[in-house]
Amino acid sequence: MAQLLRMGLNLLYPPRCPYCRGFLDRDALPGCPACLEKLPRTEDGGIQTGAWFSFCAAPFYYEGTVRESLLRFKFHHRGEYAKRYAPYLADCIRACMSGRYDLISWVPISKKRLRERGYDQDQLLAHFTSGALGQRSMGVLKKIRDTPPQSGLDSAELRRKNVEAAYRVPEPELVRGKRVLLIDDIITTGSTLSECAGTLRAAGAAEVLCATFARAGRHGMRETEPEDSSPGGCVSAPRSAVFRACSRNRGMSPRRAGAALPPFAV
Repeated sequence: MAQLLRMGLNLLYPPRCPYCRGFLDRDALPGCPACLEKLPRTEDGGIQTGAWFSFCAAPFYYEGTVRESLLRFKFHHRGEYAKRYAPYLADCIRACMSGRYDLISWVPISKKRLRERGYDQDQLLAHFTSGALGQRSMGVLKKIRDTPPQSGLDSAELRRKNVEAAYRVPEPELVRGKRVLLIDDIITTGSTLSECAGTLRAAGAAEVLCATFARAGRHGMRETEPEDSSPGGCVSAPRSAVFRACSRNRGMSPRRAGAALPPFAV
């Protein structure tokens, strides 16, 4: 039945490439071959470090078609792109942090932004990425106040203050003693990821690792439309043991499911 439903939806709404928006031959493809060849890939997982989290990995730079695609994903009701992004983010996680975490979660948006947008883009990204890893994501953070867009703030200090005390962990027992993998769409200055990681560590998490679909840095790109959870204050890390950790043995445990997802998240 689910397969018939998916076939019917594909006839009514043919799958499109999230980068050029051309039609795809098969729903399983993450994008059209021509676009996938030209995506701005990072080297060695694009590793960055930051306050309270050990490191953040990202498969792509936030530029060109990746940037345009993510802006549509966040601000123009293209939540279905999460399914196309997930295979690349899952591969990056396998390469850079396999066996280093106990549960997968995401950076949540506020209730106000959820009503406006209709979906939480990072929840969708975590849902499909954890599925590609053969696991399940789990909501452990809550955003307790709406904050002005990070993209309107120029300095890392202003961004840090903007998200200060904006998150909490409703059930600390879920993270106590655990190594948490936190999913977000973009990492720019690192302030949002650092705030979330600090909140998780204060609730008892043993360690926080982060993974995003894209990272700023190569050309200093920033978002140009309002955003809710653009990750914040990371600096580039030197080549280190983090890079040498790539491609280690896999071994990650099953996760509890997150909140309800929109209809296209199947």
